[in-house]
Amino acid sequence: MAKKHGLKQGPFRLRNPSRYRGNPLSVVYRSSWECKLFLWLDNDSSPVKWWSSEETIVWYKSPVDNRNHRYYPDVTVCFNDGRTVMIEVKPAIQCQPPKRPGKLTEGYQRKVMEYGKNSAKWAAAQAYCAMHGMEFKIFTEVELGIKK
Repeated sequence: MAKKHGLKQGPFRLRNPSRYRGNPLSVVYRSSWECKLFLWLDNDSSPVKWWSSEETIVWYKSPVDNRNHRYYPDVTVCFNDGRTVMIEVKPAIQCQPPKRPGKLTEGYQRKVMEYGKNSAKWAAAQAYCAMHGMEFKIFTEVELGIKK
């Protein structure tokens, strides 16, 4: 289990290391939302056969610099029913294009570039999943049951 639920990031201590694919000593959550997902995946009663975090590499071409980059999706999980799902954890607001303000600001331009980069990552992840018989899903606060 994580040192303290609610921390923004840190090492995750597995209760069921046999269900983790990868190095069970190097599991790290990068947000409290990821920590919540990891706790569910690692729970004895969850319908999970195995899972991994940032173990899969998906190549994508960034629209920001037009170069190829590696993308490490947050989680890959195989359920007991045989489905394998690649999951990215993001706030819902980051899953849609930013709204253009009246005056173009650096903050807006940064959000546009980030959204473009994320869209390219997600398109590459969907293609990767289609080739490997997997599903790709984005989990937001809605799927994670987080109230704002």
